[in-house]
Amino acid sequence: MEMNSANVEAVVKQVLESMLSQPVSAPAAAPAAGGAIPKTAHVAMLTALEHYDVKEFPMPEVGDGDILVKVEGCGVCGTDAHEFKRDPFGLIPVALGHEGTGEIVKMGKDVKVDSAGKPLKLGDKVVTCMIFKDNPDITMFDLNKQNVGGADVYGLLPDDDIHLNGWFSDYILIRKGSTVFNVSDLDLKSRILIEPCAVLIHAVERAKTTGILRFNSRVVVQGCGPIGLICIAILRTMGIENIVAVDGNQQRLDFAKRMGADNSVNFMNHKGIEALSGAVKEAFGGYEADFAFQCTGSPVAHANIYKFIRNGGGLCELGFFINGGDATINPHFDLCSKEITLVGSWVYTLRDYATTFDFLKRAKAIGLPMDDLITHEFPLEQINEAHVTNLKQEGLKIAIVNQ
Repeated sequence: MEMNSANVEAVVKQVLESMLSQPVSAPAAAPAAGGAIPKTAHVAMLTALEHYDVKEFPMPEVGDGDILVKVEGCGVCGTDAHEFKRDPFGLIPVALGHEGTGEIVKMGKDVKVDSAGKPLKLGDKVVTCMIFKDNPDITMFDLNKQNVGGADVYGLLPDDDIHLNGWFSDYILIRKGSTVFNVSDLDLKSRILIEPCAVLIHAVERAKTTGILRFNSRVVVQGCGPIGLICIAILRTMGIENIVAVDGNQQRLDFAKRMGADNSVNFMNHKGIEALSGAVKEAFGGYEADFAFQCTGSPVAHANIYKFIRNGGGLCELGFFINGGDATINPHFDLCSKEITLVGSWVYTLRDYATTFDFLKRAKAIGLPMDDLITHEFPLEQINEAHVTNLKQEGLKIAIVNQ
């Protein structure tokens, strides 16, 4: 019999099986780098108020400066909830999802490093920040010439002929000139939390510019959704321990203590602002707060928070990512006579993203339950259910996770 390689492999297999008295599998072929890329991608497209359709589109060409990413997961943000309910940006139909992360499966020949200069290769895990449109005033290390209010973001882009514009999908095409970071040293849940954590890193950096937020400050955090809870975690990693959380949901207040709050106040138990501010003062042992973070997006909450702050104290307002309406304050009593130092915070900078990676590692190192913020995971085809769950506030952070 003529012996070729197939015959030899069969004979060897037969001999081994007879020796071991059990089947021996043929050696598996090595997987292709990045795995096989399908010809089409699935995108959850918001096509009407409170309704997504999962649509199938041809896989786009990957240009020399582009990166094709296989999406692993994406958090559901409050901005997504606003778009789902009201479409305040007038984007429908739109591919949403901006808290996403995934694995590089194809990249153009010109792509070598990420936005921080870290090498990129197939298989690396990445996240995106803003798309700055070649704005020379916004760079990695020049923080506050401008904020990023005029920049674009994946997940809030008008639909086009590519369609793979948001992270609520199984693939996303990162275009030439976009910001991208290699975060292969972080696990999936940490990567899903990067974007909201960067919002709070930026807010705390803004707060520090007042010169009031210090190691031994008494700090009140109003609003204990994911944003407020992350705020507490960041303060705790900075060594600030005297933190009072304010919210109307007792489960969230209980979680706030797990994240590092020393005490909490449920505003449902107090009628009127005088009673509420008295309860906050009591929670600080008879003192008003040195500094406050307002994280709710409620004009009433904004008006109330001045009453929690001591003369000469500080306030960071970060809760209003859309127009939530006007707040009524008394400029004399709330600002001037108390000499409150007020800063606003909007989104983040590239440097804040880099800081966020270190924060997430530090938070886990000191035992903060960051992973537990993600309370619900849904597959892409259940994205409508995921948004309804988020609107009902049945959990904390809701995420779309691809299996």
